[in-house]
Amino acid sequence: MAATTTIKVPHLGGITAGYALSNNNTYDPSKPTCVLMNSMCTTVSLYRAQFDCPAVTDTMNLLAIEPLGHGATSCPSEHFTYWDSAIMALQVMEALGIKSAFALGTSQGGWIVTRMALLAPERIQGLLLLGTSLDYESSDSRAKGCWDPASILMPFFDNWTSPVPTPDFEVDDIWCGMVAGLGFGERVGPEMVEFWKRTVKEVYSGDEGRRKVRMAVACLVGRDGLLMRVRDVRCPVYWLQGSQDVPYQTTVPAEQIKLFTSSKEAKLTIVDGGAHYLNASNPEEVNDALVEMVRKYK
Repeated sequence: MAATTTIKVPHLGGITAGYALSNNNTYDPSKPTCVLMNSMCTTVSLYRAQFDCPAVTDTMNLLAIEPLGHGATSCPSEHFTYWDSAIMALQVMEALGIKSAFALGTSQGGWIVTRMALLAPERIQGLLLLGTSLDYESSDSRAKGCWDPASILMPFFDNWTSPVPTPDFEVDDIWCGMVAGLGFGERVGPEMVEFWKRTVKEVYSGDEGRRKVRMAVACLVGRDGLLMRVRDVRCPVYWLQGSQDVPYQTTVPAEQIKLFTSSKEAKLTIVDGGAHYLNASNPEEVNDALVEMVRKYK
């Protein structure tokens, strides 16, 4: 399901941001905080395994925020980029009285939290990147085994383009199956696959849902890369990549982690058997890495 709590922030004429806080939506200022940004067409529910882990929630506040085009988040502007989601997340932190935080991002969430660290280096204490790549979908990345999303996603984008409202719109089972199949791998059971099928259909229904999912695809396919910028990231970076990550595999992360030349610490861990949505397929390894980073750098 999508977030049940929202907050208004000023970016793009007034965004309504969907979010979830650990400990019954209660912020504890005595603890450090980690912001979590979810992957393509998922919601704050992606982080159930982190919210349900006492070792994590006893150590820190968790603040999961749904990016633009996702979950309960909405705004007056139909058009936005990942930079806009990063600005929005920083404004959500400010609105909740959170001066600084660690930031964890899964897949597209990794692109967003890295942008947060570039935009507000004094506010981001560390990055935990999961199942991601910091390039755009370049020919170089494709030559190294990464996917070619334009060839897969553009037919959906074209079908979701309409000059008139579409009140009866609902994403089809093919799209829902692709979200689950590319993201969760073989470690998750049919109950989780069915949960995400229901969630995706609920979020992306009606004319607003069509416009949201269409622009989510445009953000992914048309994004700018960050390879020239990451040398300016100063906070520590822990990057975890599953050995079974279908979209980005392991060659590109091994190269890109070396570009964080200004970071206090930058390390890559390949998680054996891990899928693309690593925090769901391998929550124990992710939770351990998150606790390690927060305890070391809080």
